[in-house]
Amino acid sequence: MNPAEEVATGCRVLAAHGHSDLVWGHLSLRDPEGRGLWLKEAGYGYQEITPDRVVHIDRGGRLLSDQGRVHLEYPIHAEIMAARPDVGAIVHSHAESVVTFAATGLALLPLGHEGTLFWPPDVARFTATGDLIHTAELGKQLAEALGGRNVILLQQHGFVTVGPDVPTAVMMAVFLEKACRMQLAAAATGATYTWSGEAEALAKRERCYGPRQLADAWAHLVRISA
Repeated sequence: MNPAEEVATGCRVLAAHGHSDLVWGHLSLRDPEGRGLWLKEAGYGYQEITPDRVVHIDRGGRLLSDQGRVHLEYPIHAEIMAARPDVGAIVHSHAESVVTFAATGLALLPLGHEGTLFWPPDVARFTATGDLIHTAELGKQLAEALGGRNVILLQQHGFVTVGPDVPTAVMMAVFLEKACRMQLAAAATGATYTWSGEAEALAKRERCYGPRQLADAWAHLVRISA
């Protein structure tokens, strides 16, 4: 599968699992030959992305492909990839459950299996602005706040997940949305709720989300999102 096909497949999965926000949100993949990155084209929703609606850009947002529109927030992808050589793919989404959860200030706790991917420690948070990440400087600040983590909440905005490849970055977004939705539902009952302690959470992270399990889960997501 070529880079444009990988991004298009990831966008289709995101669309099917709670991440559609009209034409906003984006997914990127580091170019395997070191020439910038491949990014969902601006002006289309996740569910509309086909390989010909994926653009190839450099770190400054300049088109390397023949045509297409570049998202204003391309610095999210360009600057995180510049700061994190281990990151091969990035998702930026405005999933409602995650935006709502971020506004509560609650720690994201492992009520179920999904939360163990993000705690301990608690998720990183970007609070410098709730506006768009539309400059290289803001992109660098976001990358610094993310540090070595796999997710960061952008309060009053959305979130970013990262991974070595498209399947990992996209699945982190899918799992994050579910974890936030579950905790919001539990908190809304007004009852006391429970979660795994640190030792159990770390053990479950390894047991539930090893390479084989994640590969099987990705294959399932692709099949049902076709």
